[in-house]
Parts: sequence; C-alpha cells; structure tokens
Amino acid sequence: MKIIDAHMHFYDIEGFHEAAKQAGHENTSEHYLEACTENDVVFSIAMGNAEGEEAVYGGSTPRVPDLAGKFNYKQYNQPRTIGYCCGVKSDELNQDNAGKTALEFERYVNTPQCLGIKLYPGYRHVYVYDSVHYPLYELARKYDLPVVIHTGDTSNATAILKYAHPLTVDEIAVRYPDVRFVIAHCGNPWIVDAVEVAAKNENVFLELSGLASGIFEAETFYLKNKAYYDYLRMWLDYFDRYDKVIYGSDWPLVNIPNYIALMKKVVPEEWHQAFFYDNALRIFPKLKNLL
Repeated sequence: MKIIDAHMHFYDIEGFHEAAKQAGHENTSEHYLEACTENDVVFSIAMGNAEGEEAVYGGSTPRVPDLAGKFNYKQYNQPRTIGYCCGVKSDELNQDNAGKTALEFERYVNTPQCLGIKLYPGYRHVYVYDSVHYPLYELARKYDLPVVIHTGDTSNATAILKYAHPLTVDEIAVRYPDVRFVIAHCGNPWIVDAVEVAAKNENVFLELSGLASGIFEAETFYLKNKAYYDYLRMWLDYFDRYDKVIYGSDWPLVNIPNYIALMKKVVPEEWHQAFFYDNALRIFPKLKNLL
C-alpha cells in the first residue's frame, strides 16, 4: 500500500537530531528517504521550520524545510518526493505587515513544491483567528491550498497551550468556509474537541501525526497505552468520517515503520487506503502534479 506522510519535519537543530536518535533514525534527508523507500512512503510533506530568503516586500518571510543546505524557493533540486508547507511566524505579524507577508508567501506558493501553509499556535502566542492571519487565509483560498494548524501538546515549556486548543479553529473555519483547515495531531489531548470541530465544519480535517514518540514495538506499545488509543478510536468511530482523517508521522519524533504499524491498529482496515493515501490527495490538490 502506498503511503503519503502529510506531516514531517526537516530541521537542522540539535533537538531534532536527538529526537531522531531516540526514534532509531538519523536527522538527514538521506536517511528519511531510505526509510520511506523501505515502508512504501511515496511522498512526504515537510512543515517549514527554518528561515527562508530575505524579505522582498517588507513582510514576515515563510519558514521552510531545512534540506541539503539553504532551501531556496527558486530551486527544484530538493528530493522529488518531498513537498512542503510554508511556516508562519505569527508573532511577527501585525496590521501593518500582514498584507506584505501574504506577498512574501505568494512567491513560494507559486512553486510546485509548496503544498500549503502551516501555523504554529502555542509555540507562537497568537490565536489562529487573529485578523493578522486573514491575508494568508485569503492567499490559501486564492491558490486552493490547505492551512495546517498545530494543535494540542507542545514540545517546550515556553509555549502557551491556550493558543493551541483545537476549538480555536472553529472560528476561522466559519469565516473561511472555502478554505480547508487541517487540525494537526488531532488536538491531542483535546481529541473530542478536535473531532467536534471537524464534525461541525465540512472544511476541517483531522491529522494523526505525533501521537507517540521514540522507538517502540507497535503491538507492545499499543497494548500498554490501549486506554488512550481506544479513546481515540471511539471518537473517530463516532465521528464516522474517516474520509476526513489523514496520516502524518511527525518525523523525526517517531520511528517510521513502528508508527505506521501503530496507526494501522487505530484506523479500521477498510479505511487504510483512504487514511494513508487517498484523503491527502484531496486535501493537498497540488500533490497530484508531483506524484
């Protein structure tokens, strides 16, 4: 079965190198692509973490993947099986530069590999419904791009969780009904809230990346944490819209084959094709041109 990894990272910092080591990997594009080949992951979408080029219009510039050297939106020599979402530095935005920021992002959006926009509430102390983001949502609407939103738990103590609650996505989903919003990490631990937002709004989708970390044997880990995964499965079954749920790994935080095996236990087998592949093609329409 072919798999699309809709949420992973390339970031050349010590924390990510250590996370990869704990998950039995190396934090390099070469090692990741090798793991993809071994596990039928045919395409991956990297969430932008590193700094891009200098500003042209005076706005806040996108965060991009940190692949082999400085990532340049004009160059197409990154691995052909990797696209990306432009990361937003929300705390740099204000009413004066919000429109200029959209122009900065448009330079990247116009390249084939840019598949969406990524917000980091929690890590950035700004609500996703703050109007400074509106020009970016308009850009997403113009180019038919999804907006992926970090929700739930964070990896550092300087983040503020109230900004990352999945209920905050409801307001922008209502304001922008023709923009697709992806709730990353299924709002963990606020799973029921994330499910409700996706159930209420047809333009909101759930993504199951990062619901474990490190290296583990899938069956043993699943049984040890069965109460948690039973709870997740209960609400996904109640939601009954597996056509709106997609796979992501959050690499390098997880071991690729083990996490795939774990997610196969969480999602019903009859929905594996949709969850691991088909749904991502609908949510990220530019993917079809890259596969």
